[in-house]
Amino acid sequence: MSHYQFIEQVATSEPVRVLCRVLHVSPAGCYQWLSRATRPTPSWEPAATAAFSRHAQRYGTRRLRAELRAEGHAVGRHALRTWLRRRGLRALSTRPQRPRTTVADPAAVVAENLLFGRPAPTAPNQVWVGDITYLPLVGGRWCYLATWRDTCSRRVVGWHLDTHMPTELVLSALEKALTLRQPAPGLIIHADRGSQYTSLACRTRIEKA
Repeated sequence: MSHYQFIEQVATSEPVRVLCRVLHVSPAGCYQWLSRATRPTPSWEPAATAAFSRHAQRYGTRRLRAELRAEGHAVGRHALRTWLRRRGLRALSTRPQRPRTTVADPAAVVAENLLFGRPAPTAPNQVWVGDITYLPLVGGRWCYLATWRDTCSRRVVGWHLDTHMPTELVLSALEKALTLRQPAPGLIIHADRGSQYTSLACRTRIEKA
């Protein structure tokens, strides 16, 4: 029970302003609520309640308004927002928490950017760029795709897929690329500053190749 509902019940025996002072609520807000409580319920409110429940409380004001207007109810988002807030309701988010694929290691040695100010490559196997992206799976889970792409041909020369993002994810993709292309010395490897790329194992393999 809210403070305003309690005041409404006992207002016949106690002054409203005294009750507001005791409960630390605004008298103006209380009078406004009481006047609104005596008004007839708008015709769209039962429909909004039904729609909000029907969609498992995942519809916000934008989609609620569209559905209610399709049913013939003229209601705006401001009125719906006030209605939700007055009932303590909040639409659940339907956006999954997306993972971070770049987590830097503050203790790692970071190489300089060799591509800064350098002209674009004119032949394959001059510059490879590494990256990790995420792919959604059923049940809210994720898998991770590591790729190495030749910046001249724009072809993916090596890739590997896993449910986690260890350094081996990047190294497995790199091994496939090295086996397929067998690049000559002088190839520039470029990636972000994620811990997989700045790890000792990854740097050692690149230097050996």
